[in-house]
Amino acid sequence: MPSDMPQETPPHSPAARRDRAVRAAVEQGLISDATPLIALLDVAGIRSSAAALRTAFAEVTAPGTPVLHAFAVKAAPLVPVLRLLAAEGIGAEVASPGELALARAAGVRADRTVLDSPAKTTAELREAFALGIAVNADNPQELARLDALVAAAPAGSAPADTTSSGAAPHSAPAAPPCGLRVNPQLGAGSIGALSTATATSKFGVALRDEGARAWVIQAYLDRPWLTRLHTHSGSQGIPFDLMAQGVRTLYELAEEINAAAGRRQIDTLDIGGGLPVNFASDEETPTYAAYARLLRDTVPGMLDGRYGLVTEFGRSLLAKHGTVLTRVEYAKSAGGRPIAVTHAGAQVATRTVYAPASWPVRIAAYDAEGRPRTGPVVAQDIAGPACFAGDLLAENRPAPLLEQGDLVAALDTGAYFFTAHYSYNSLARPGIHGFVVKAGTGAEVRFATVREQQTTDEIVAESGGAYGDALLD
Repeated sequence: MPSDMPQETPPHSPAARRDRAVRAAVEQGLISDATPLIALLDVAGIRSSAAALRTAFAEVTAPGTPVLHAFAVKAAPLVPVLRLLAAEGIGAEVASPGELALARAAGVRADRTVLDSPAKTTAELREAFALGIAVNADNPQELARLDALVAAAPAGSAPADTTSSGAAPHSAPAAPPCGLRVNPQLGAGSIGALSTATATSKFGVALRDEGARAWVIQAYLDRPWLTRLHTHSGSQGIPFDLMAQGVRTLYELAEEINAAAGRRQIDTLDIGGGLPVNFASDEETPTYAAYARLLRDTVPGMLDGRYGLVTEFGRSLLAKHGTVLTRVEYAKSAGGRPIAVTHAGAQVATRTVYAPASWPVRIAAYDAEGRPRTGPVVAQDIAGPACFAGDLLAENRPAPLLEQGDLVAALDTGAYFFTAHYSYNSLARPGIHGFVVKAGTGAEVRFATVREQQTTDEIVAESGGAYGDALLD
């Protein structure tokens, strides 16, 4: 964990911590006319979610059961966040060379990293084998690539994990832990784009297709080194019971494979993530504890100690602990409706702007000093800076009437919002700051930079600035 990252203090309510952080961001000049858009991460909240996840599964698994909670890096691809989570006992689930590089830069050990992706190249797989990173194959063609890598691996070789953390080399077997992803084809949730267990989902081996189950069983019998089984039924919008059904399908398949093999060939079940997040209030529901208890009731045999477990939660660990904070640049009206024009729109809340019914965000209003705004509630639009009409954080949303210079906070945005930047209009990526509220008189707020705001020079550079004459010839 970086030395400048704030440390957790005695607990305060998340809303109280957020209000103090907004006021402090104004007082300490983090948000200003020159910097009208920032993002905030509540360090105490992140630590609390990590602890809740660990505790929930510890309470339902047999003593000594190996459990790896691997954070889905795509939810918040930030090196300081990954290092903070690693300090809290959370590993990394990566789905690209970039995400793997981030995990390694954060010092996440190879044996606490899992590689998932439906489109891994041979080079990616070779790197995973060299580092000793667990791999979940997505399809028969990828499994054939693993066959070739296993056959080429020298017996008893021990790849070295040379992470940038400076840790000593980590030994791993010639073939790292490998599994196969299966799609239980159980159906969709309320957000189709995030449903990964439909009849035609692009992920994994479609288990109910003709001949697929038999093929999977034989694939394991032919490969003694294939020791894991993986599924993930979807993310936000997936009902609890469907998530549990997907895990039960995975467990039953593992039992069938092990029975056919006459031994415990599959020793680890990767059950994915997907815990939904409550975006309607500050309440953190559903909880990891409730999900773990549902798994205990639905698939008790999975938790009796015969199988190690891997989880891949992302959004549920970070979403409630992030806030996008922006100044109201102008307050105007059109057709009788007030409009607050801000600097937060599609570039930081892409899903909300393009699919507001599925991804509404809560809005909190503050005055120019960072104090919660009061006054009559008026329906108004919260508009972003992008040059298209639909660039709205909220439409016709009741809130205290916003004025020029006020602040708007988009809540529950710690995952898949300000870290998944959309560079429409070449808008800069915002600076991100972690914070803790220190106990004692005045409730001091300490900030640590997680990522600097992108500069215009950096925008030019990544837009081909060094190759300005490239097309003239």
